[in-house]
Amino acid sequence: MSADGPVGAEAARRRTFAVISHPDAGKSTLTEALALHAQAITSAGAVHGKGTRRGVASDWMEMEQARGISVTSAVLQFAHRDRVLNLLDTPGHADFSEDTYRVLAAVDCAVMLIDAAKGLEEQTRKLFDVCRHRGVPVITFVNKWDRPGREALELLDEIEREFRLKPTPVTWPVGIAGDLRGLVDVRGTDTMLRYTRTPGGAKEAVEEVVPASRAAAEEGAEWERAVEELELLQADGAVHDPEAFLAGRSTPVFFGAALSNIGVRLLLDAVVDLAPPPGDRPLEGGGVRPVTESFSGLVFKVQANMDRSHRDRIAFVRVCSGVFERGMTVTRAASGKPFATKYAHSVFGQDRSNVETAYPGDVVGLVNASALRVGDTLYAGKPAVFPGMPTFAPEHFAVVRPADIGRSKQFRRGIAQLDEEGVVQVLVSDLRGEQAPVLAAVGPMQFDVVQHRMAGEFSAPVKLEFLPYHLARATDAAGAERLNRSRLVRGESMIRPRDGSVLALFPDLWQANSFAREFPDARLEPLVAAHG
Repeated sequence: MSADGPVGAEAARRRTFAVISHPDAGKSTLTEALALHAQAITSAGAVHGKGTRRGVASDWMEMEQARGISVTSAVLQFAHRDRVLNLLDTPGHADFSEDTYRVLAAVDCAVMLIDAAKGLEEQTRKLFDVCRHRGVPVITFVNKWDRPGREALELLDEIEREFRLKPTPVTWPVGIAGDLRGLVDVRGTDTMLRYTRTPGGAKEAVEEVVPASRAAAEEGAEWERAVEELELLQADGAVHDPEAFLAGRSTPVFFGAALSNIGVRLLLDAVVDLAPPPGDRPLEGGGVRPVTESFSGLVFKVQANMDRSHRDRIAFVRVCSGVFERGMTVTRAASGKPFATKYAHSVFGQDRSNVETAYPGDVVGLVNASALRVGDTLYAGKPAVFPGMPTFAPEHFAVVRPADIGRSKQFRRGIAQLDEEGVVQVLVSDLRGEQAPVLAAVGPMQFDVVQHRMAGEFSAPVKLEFLPYHLARATDAAGAERLNRSRLVRGESMIRPRDGSVLALFPDLWQANSFAREFPDARLEPLVAAHG
């Protein structure tokens, strides 16, 4: 089964992609709409659903459903046009960007959402940078065109100016934002697609193909304007070039409205037609793992308690090469020890089913994988080690203690679990000892998740005491000793037990610079950047 033929053919059928955006751009709604158009589900529910509309299929955690945000990555697998699509939904909120960055190590393409009214926002900029750094090609979807917003040409200019990325429209709106009359598929401008949304947007919008002559008669100036803008863009060379797209020099652009299911089918087809299939994967230290080599996989996410009745722990593994078969024994590269894969699931939101076989690009959930960590490489046959996941610089710190000292055992187990999942980083200081660890977070909402999960999943409510630090630097034992005895600098040293790193924490950059001036030979280095 590991011959080039079957594995190569199955890999060629896969499209593994992420949906990424700034908060509130409509990412979870688009995820649901894509699944609806692929007929993987029968009714779409908006994140901020009303009445009887449920939360989206990919938002399984109570907190996500209550707040209307995604704080964990979800995996949805479905078929479309004889292709297998693996859609990795990601947190939209900036406080959980670390999870999003990890997911980008497991995909071959990204669909970037841009809000028609807001354009390029802070998180959008960061994610574009990460995609470029990782070599992930990006398809852009300008969302919410059924609401008032900016000019289409203006949005394209902003993408090209700020990202040095050539936007090449594949669909183009007829009508300004907030007055969408239809869409033109640039590959056939002799027709216009007109949409009639269904009540509540729970079903696919009705799509009508309108000949150009009729569109010109019925839409008048709006049709003429759309045609003129397209001619202007094509004269400027804004035409899709597959080679430039895969090289990260251009981005195909689509317009629509995810909540109304407008333009979503065209985007789904684009994932099949334009996104690359899984390919050979770079290895740590150089070289590549051919997609047809024996099995290898990358653990990009660990999540506990997805099934409340079983209190389990799932490691999400992106298959990078070869064939995964349930029950096979693989090797964990970090320890060299064997790992049995008896319990392997595919996951669709809260629903899961046993997976017997998986191919490059697929995502497998390994249940009760207590030995696995984010960034681990698994392999069978020829050894492989993929580059690990970067650790991100935390900016918020809080001492965490059990609210009930009688729940100390549950407290320790819960904090260790959240540390392993990467929900927060756990630090230990000499000042407080292991009984009062310090939580380090990229964003403050991570603390809310900790409190919610510690109380709900581990029956160990916690109290937080926030610390006045907002800057972390890597140091060593000598640097830590100097920081702790310095009388001029406000700061504190801590150890990250997960990897033994020594961190120096400061209230701000001014204090860090003061320490560097007082001890010029002390080690003080920035932590790995978000896209490092």
